Amino acid sequence: MADVNRGNRPLSPFMLGKYYRFQFNSVTSILNRITGNAMIVATLLIVWWFLAAATAPEYFDVVDWVITSWLGDLVMFLSVLGMWYHLLAGIRHLIWENAKGLDMSTSDKMGWIALIGSVVLTLVTVAVI
Repeated sequence: MADVNRGNRPLSPFMLGKYYRFQFNSVTSILNRITGNAMIVATLLIVWWFLAAATAPEYFDVVDWVITSWLGDLVMFLSVLGMWYHLLAGIRHLIWENAKGLDMSTSDKMGWIALIGSVVLTLVTVAVI
């Protein structure tokens, strides 16, 4: 049987660009999940560095060169940024779980605090270390 209401059904909200615009809270929530998973890369690099230190001096020199190269420094810098963002966004989620700050304006402010705070805390961390 043919669907006579085919043209009257609502469109999917996920037709990007034309019909759907990402919301700030959606982006910050997705970024929180991405940073949580991306920190695994830094963890693996640090574990690799410790294992190399326990193995042999020649192997440690190779791994240390990789981690202290410009690419390794970039990965570690972004990992620190991701760690700070994930921590601040996690605090934001804890506040939400207590039914606080659920209105849009407060939620947006907390999102901006997490974004800007993570950048500031990353720069402070890099400056101190």
